Amino acid sequence: MTSSHKTALIIGSGIGGLSLGIRLQALGFHTTILERLDQPGGRAYQKRTPDGYIFDMGPTVITVPHFIEELFALERGAGMLGEPDYPPHTLADDARVREGESGGPRTRDYVTLVPILPFYRIWFDDGTYFDYDGDPESTRRQIGALAPEDLAGYERFHADAKAIFERGFLELGYTHFGDVGSMLRVVPDLMRLDAVRTLFGFTSKYFTSSKMRQVFSFETLLVGGNPLSVPAIYAMIHFVEKTWGIHYAMGGTGALVRAFVRKFEELGGTIEYGRGVEEILVTDGGGRPVRFPVGKRVATGVRLEDGTVRHADIVVSNGDWANTYLKRVPAAARLVNNDLRVKAARQSMSLLVIYFGFRKDGSDLNLRHHNIILGPRYEALLTEIFGKKVLGQDFSQYLHIPTLTDPGLAPEGHHAAYTLVPVPHNASGLDWAVEGPKLVERVYAFLEERGYIPNLRGRLTHSEFITPDYFEGTLDSYLGNAFGPEPVLIQSAFFRPHNRSEDVGNLYMVGAGAQPGGGTPSVMMSAKMTARLIADDFGIHPEVRDGVPEVVGAAD
Repeated sequence: MTSSHKTALIIGSGIGGLSLGIRLQALGFHTTILERLDQPGGRAYQKRTPDGYIFDMGPTVITVPHFIEELFALERGAGMLGEPDYPPHTLADDARVREGESGGPRTRDYVTLVPILPFYRIWFDDGTYFDYDGDPESTRRQIGALAPEDLAGYERFHADAKAIFERGFLELGYTHFGDVGSMLRVVPDLMRLDAVRTLFGFTSKYFTSSKMRQVFSFETLLVGGNPLSVPAIYAMIHFVEKTWGIHYAMGGTGALVRAFVRKFEELGGTIEYGRGVEEILVTDGGGRPVRFPVGKRVATGVRLEDGTVRHADIVVSNGDWANTYLKRVPAAARLVNNDLRVKAARQSMSLLVIYFGFRKDGSDLNLRHHNIILGPRYEALLTEIFGKKVLGQDFSQYLHIPTLTDPGLAPEGHHAAYTLVPVPHNASGLDWAVEGPKLVERVYAFLEERGYIPNLRGRLTHSEFITPDYFEGTLDSYLGNAFGPEPVLIQSAFFRPHNRSEDVGNLYMVGAGAQPGGGTPSVMMSAKMTARLIADDFGIHPEVRDGVPEVVGAAD
């Protein structure tokens, strides 16, 4: 039996919001995405400049293309049926796509994905580098050249990280930890795998070389985590990348965002721009606004910044978790996610990101699509950023040069690039109007003087940057954090914000601030987890009739 039409409002059109919008349309909801900015993407916003450059302003690393293929394969009324969470046939060591196109058959209808090799060129302060490509033989060869004393340790690390990947990602990756029991059931396994100690402490068991310790722990910085404090379960990132590779959407991540918008609209969804949400409307279950923290609380819609009221059966926030509750849910309705809890949560670090274009000079850059340039200090620098919240005298950076793969992002004869420097969030009290330009100049001088991009300042044709103030203002992120709550142990699994609100019925979360966490694949996983919770709450269940998948109790 089909129920009456059900409606959904999603606040924000980041990758998580778009992924969930596609899934809700497939479940039969009538979904509207409300986006505060003038185009989709959220943190994955793409900027086009008058002088011909195209810059992805946020995420640039794409992995697990199966998650993308799965979204493009969805159809209205088919729900989430026939979808293995992970494609078993790609788990073999020799199955990863290394050349040509890497998207599945439905993905190719919307966007072109290509593999990137190496995944990263990791530069050390002494000028040596490690090409991290996930290939065990290449990895062994490079360890033998840089730190032969760690070859045996790598074999042990490889085996133990694989065990964490199999349990923590393949078996538990889509688990929504909604109660304490769900968390307690997995603690013994995590303890057995030594997955609760810090990631840096975990890697230090296997590697004595500081270079190898950095190579096998830096990746959590790309999802907002400090390697010195995130749990070792994040060692699974090594195997996520090794198994499915690193990929790039031709045209930039913005091309993937536009493809998701197209799929969402093809399924009947609606997206509106310039529609910031001022308040999530909550009643006591009888239609009266909540004024006291008692009784049943239900989300019934939103009030936009222009005063317009929009009602729906469910409301989902793809915005910043902290500001969703602090700014948009009435305080009287928040017993769990109250001001004390939200403000006490540890937020991820922020970023200074420089977007620049420069002339080619006829010589080849000794750089790759993705470059990690590590400074002279690792542990001390991380402590300054995450703990002391100060700017150090040195820095590390992620330098992204997509025009090595996709020349169309820049005018002919030029490169488009961005370089990302981890910095403290705005609890630091730093004045970014002063510190931002000074740090930009230091970064340019470093890239030029150390020979990464010779004569860079003389070749610059475009330069702009963002600071934590952009994350706090434009993206409405609490304290200007760049990745949501910091993924430390006490903010993971059950202790990470829940995808189904504990405070308000029919209110859900999706994206980096919810389970399982930050990073492009994780926010797509978050969308599937949230969709499953909504389907369960609304009695939408899978059924196959005459070999054709349908959803029983579909929202329309």
